[in-house]
Amino acid sequence: MAEPEFVKVADVGEVAPGEMTVVRLDRDQILLANVGGTFHAINNMCSHMKGRLAKGWLDGVEVICPFHSSRFSVVTGEALTRPATKSVQTYEVRISGEEILIRAN
Repeated sequence: MAEPEFVKVADVGEVAPGEMTVVRLDRDQILLANVGGTFHAINNMCSHMKGRLAKGWLDGVEVICPFHSSRFSVVTGEALTRPATKSVQTYEVRISGEEILIRAN
């Protein structure tokens, strides 16, 4: 079976610890977060009202939606607080040298 394809989306130095940004993978907008030097990637659209999560705030391993303050885990994609009740998709992240790679689905 073929190895999953990983695509470069950013360089490690582009996202400081405690920061997040939006990257693109094909047609998807992905929130890329640096939590203490570990990178996590989730879908950028809130499952409640499709607000862009990257316009919100990163609080440890949680991103807070700027529209209704729902919290999502950047590790698991789980919706942690209402009004959101559905999780968002996560993406597998790898680091290769200074490149941040995300698994293409």
